[in-house]
Amino acid sequence: MAVYTHLGAEELAALIAHYDVGALLSAKGIAEGVSNSNWLIETDDGSDGGLNAGPARFILTMYERRIELADLPYFLGLLDHLAAKDCPVPRAIHDRKGNAFRMVDGKAVALIEFLPGVSPTRPTPAQAGAVGRVLAQIHCASLDFPHRRANTMGFADNLAVLERCGEAGLASIDPRLPDMIEPAREAAALDLSALPQAQIHADLFPDNVLMLGDKVTGLIDFYFACTGPMALDLATTHAAWCFDKKGNYLPELGAQLLAGYRSERELGAQERALLPEIAKGAALRFVASRAEDWLDTPDDALVTRKDPMQFVARWRFCEKHGEQVFA
Repeated sequence: MAVYTHLGAEELAALIAHYDVGALLSAKGIAEGVSNSNWLIETDDGSDGGLNAGPARFILTMYERRIELADLPYFLGLLDHLAAKDCPVPRAIHDRKGNAFRMVDGKAVALIEFLPGVSPTRPTPAQAGAVGRVLAQIHCASLDFPHRRANTMGFADNLAVLERCGEAGLASIDPRLPDMIEPAREAAALDLSALPQAQIHADLFPDNVLMLGDKVTGLIDFYFACTGPMALDLATTHAAWCFDKKGNYLPELGAQLLAGYRSERELGAQERALLPEIAKGAALRFVASRAEDWLDTPDDALVTRKDPMQFVARWRFCEKHGEQVFA
């Protein structure tokens, strides 16, 4: 999340008036993330669409980057589908005409349910296990979701991003970064089409999970969600949760996350065999996206650049130890 577009108080109040959630009390920009503009909204009528009374909070998102307007029915529909199956995800708040999103100055905006909880900054093994279980649950719950979306951050896409950044651009971030182009080329040749598919989150970092203690209260930020291999989503979540900032592996978190997932959905033989290679490709996805964001993010945006070398370290670990970790 971030704030790229600034909306005034009158604009925000007029926008919120299209929803049955009361009048705007406050709006605060949210600086985290890199793709969209986001505000924490509070209204004077916590009806949450007519369910409760009292003050209420929502997340207002304006879609800025990487997100196509045609994809919004998939993203917001998936939230509603999973919420209806009691998965801990926020539902989209529909306006008085039933629309899940509206247009403001040529950009789409959506009002999303605010869920309680705090994103863990130092996840515990128990929290990792809980996230693994919920990840498997949303995979199973999404199997009958009627819509599909291609993965625009697949292994071939990662290679293309790194090649667009160019060796000189990558080297301007870190002189070792151009060395990742060849591994990305090898990952792009990996065929995952025969693996079991579902709707996957594809970006389940700790800051996209809300927790109260060891309980998951919300998975948020589904804007990389797509139809893809469930094993890829597991490997991506493993890369996001089970290493420290220096790239050191946290084995207790890794073991618990994998065990939590398998307690709800067992992996097939082909998935288990390919997980070490998938894990390397998952790490390279964030090497590529972080490098691109580093080079493209405007200097005046309320956003902190993220270091792609943190995921180079993850790739190196999986290159050496992936077979043991995912055995």
